Amino acid sequence: MKDFFEGIEYLFENILFYPLDALRELELDSWFLANILNWIFVIVGFLAFFYWMKQLKGFNDRNEENRESTSHSFLG
Repeated sequence: MKDFFEGIEYLFENILFYPLDALRELELDSWFLANILNWIFVIVGFLAFFYWMKQLKGFNDRNEENRESTSHSFLG
C-alpha cells in the first residue's frame, strides 16, 4: 500500500501540479503572468455577473416578475 500512495504523491507533485509550480517560479519575473489563472477567474466572474444583470434587466423590462406583496406565501 505504501507504493500505491507514493505513486499518487508522485502523480500530483511531479506531474499534475507542474504548471502551478512553473507559475510560482515565474513570479520573480512577472507578477501579472504569475497570476494569470487568477485573472482568468476574475474575468469569467465579471462576464457571468454582467450576463446575469442583462437577464434581470430583460425580465424587468418585460414585467415578468410578480411584484405584489403577496407574491410569496410567507409574506402574508
